[in-house]
Amino acid sequence: MTAPKAGALGDDACKWNSIDWKEARREVRRLQVRIAKAVQEDRWNKVRSLQHLLTHSFYAKLLAVKRVTSNKGKETPGIDGVLWRGARAKWRAASSLCRRGYHPQPLRRIFIEKKNGKLRPLSIPTMYDRAQQALYKQGLAPVAETKADKNSYGFREGRSCADAVACAFNALSKPNSAAWILEGDIKGCFDNISFEWILKNIPMDKAVLRKWLKAGYMENGIHYPTRKGVPQGGIISPTIANMVLDGLEETVRRAVPRRCRINFDRYADDFITTGKSKSILEDTIRPVVESFLRERGLELSQEKTKVTHIGDGFTFLGQTFRKHGRVLHITPSKEGVHALMQKVGAVIRKHVSAPMPVLIKKLNAILRGWANYHRHVVASEAFRRIDTYVFERLRRMLRRRHPKKSIRWLIKHYWSAAGKNVFAVLAKTVKAGKKLYQVLRVSSIGIRRYVKIKAAANPYLPEYAGYFWRRRHKKESKLLPAMSARQYLALAPVQEVA
Repeated sequence: MTAPKAGALGDDACKWNSIDWKEARREVRRLQVRIAKAVQEDRWNKVRSLQHLLTHSFYAKLLAVKRVTSNKGKETPGIDGVLWRGARAKWRAASSLCRRGYHPQPLRRIFIEKKNGKLRPLSIPTMYDRAQQALYKQGLAPVAETKADKNSYGFREGRSCADAVACAFNALSKPNSAAWILEGDIKGCFDNISFEWILKNIPMDKAVLRKWLKAGYMENGIHYPTRKGVPQGGIISPTIANMVLDGLEETVRRAVPRRCRINFDRYADDFITTGKSKSILEDTIRPVVESFLRERGLELSQEKTKVTHIGDGFTFLGQTFRKHGRVLHITPSKEGVHALMQKVGAVIRKHVSAPMPVLIKKLNAILRGWANYHRHVVASEAFRRIDTYVFERLRRMLRRRHPKKSIRWLIKHYWSAAGKNVFAVLAKTVKAGKKLYQVLRVSSIGIRRYVKIKAAANPYLPEYAGYFWRRRHKKESKLLPAMSARQYLALAPVQEVA
């Protein structure tokens, strides 16, 4: 599809609103499938030609603009302060995406606070540069998925933290599983990757990639050059960082014989490696990992990298793994529970004089997100603690808000509507007349066993279309009717994640 000539302002808005997004996704997915097959066959000249076709496809440009204008960062501008809000602006942005004469602008540097109190730098590209990155990522993603490590789960389509936790469970839960764990953390992964390694090994348009890497950033009105790393905040940066670390699993497994019970599990730049003895991990595996990272300009964090026995327990992705006898328990980490309590307390203090529906909606969003993340592990006790804490904080807040009211009055107005120990408010609304607002009880979320994704599953290959369809729709049956190529493209997911 080629871009029509832009007409009147109203025409551009109508063109954007009339786009057939299913057809656009289908056409882009068709090219991505061909790229994945070419990578499997090691036909790299064909990969490059297909990537060229995809990055010049107007459908791909439309999807790139749609992505950057619908994710969480759509209201965060770059150094030019430009945002694409209306349909007319989005259509004109898609029509303007072009490789010829493209020069990315410097990144806008901001800082966010980490859990340990330190500041993490984020580099924000302009909307136009983000759209260009989203466009080229559509051609790079099939290559990354096809060449990825089997047990890599961060920033990949169809994979999540729950898959990484389930992988660790499979490696540690058996009676004869390895008892020693190397907890690995890469120091400043995004900020220290070697430019030379990226330009030599990342299979995409080198001229465009070099421009992104050399764009620099603006801080306090001063332009600073960049000499290494990929920006945290760029759409394509997680894919590049994953490709930099791909191959680490195979390197670790080849370092020692299979009888050493080596297992590898990685989520982004955090990984664990299991082994049957402490000496194997410290004297053999760790030097191999350091050598692998050194080639890419990276190194392990000395503070966070350590060897731990499963009986002492360790924390990975917010979950605490510890074996009691022969039984492995995975529970929400104490630090995570404490952080949630602090966040809930801060929200209640901040909204102490706000309308109750506003406070309840804010609390429910926080509690539901935390509970859904931890619902796949042994979390019942933690859920009860959270429910008790929320109940007590709300009770104290109401006593302060209504100091002259009796306990019976408070119960009648805030708890009696939904039952014992359940906070609910019957509030008046403009449209519905009256509506019941109820604080979520975390225990009601329930515990549900998570089924890990197949390690070799590739969302860009037709043989896994039915598998990913069943996972998305939570279907248990392994049987699907025979599909034509067009039916597969309709089933195949399209990456819309920020």
